[in-house]
Amino acid sequence: MIAVVDYDAGNLRSVSQALTRVSHPCHVTSSWRDVLAADGVVLPGVGAAGAAMRTLAQRDLIGALREVVAAGKPFLGVCLGLQVCMQASEEDGGVECLGLLPGTVRLLPGGPGLKIPHMGWNQVRWTAPHPLTSGIPSGSYFYFVHSYYVEPTDAATVVGTTEHGTTFASVVAFGNVVATQFHPEKSADDGLRLYASFARVCSGAEPAVGALATAG
Repeated sequence: MIAVVDYDAGNLRSVSQALTRVSHPCHVTSSWRDVLAADGVVLPGVGAAGAAMRTLAQRDLIGALREVVAAGKPFLGVCLGLQVCMQASEEDGGVECLGLLPGTVRLLPGGPGLKIPHMGWNQVRWTAPHPLTSGIPSGSYFYFVHSYYVEPTDAATVVGTTEHGTTFASVVAFGNVVATQFHPEKSADDGLRLYASFARVCSGAEPAVGALATAG
């Protein structure tokens, strides 16, 4: 069973529907007990880092998420779910995040003819192989909705990049954690392929990459 974490950051229905479409059971939950008992965890989300971290704290989910990752269970962050995996965000005047991945969240710089938020389809180019992206061609299009991007401390954790005013990390992976800035559940067949690969890891059909300690 995959736990889809409910922390009032939205997008829960489309994530659970995507997992159902790839024939894997999931459970939308705000319970830290359910999160700890799950075979894998998806942390989705849209919105702001400050409100997200406050809600995670109120629901006693911060420690549970860190424990899941430290135990080596498969973990997938999506959009805001990627950003709160980092150590800190510049959003909302500065926010301490989960610290699952070393790095910082920064505001997209924009540029001539470029709107912020970055919204719509854009290409993702793979910079390193990863089990979740296997079989998806580099340069495939995925759906984005965001104003901030992650800047990992270690460039080796970057699996995919995208261009929008700057080249930013759109897929990051470290140990058993993988996270995307785009929304796979809104990204047609290639997005479903990514969820299907994650589901296979959760079911044990494919090996997990391995456990890691939280950053810093």
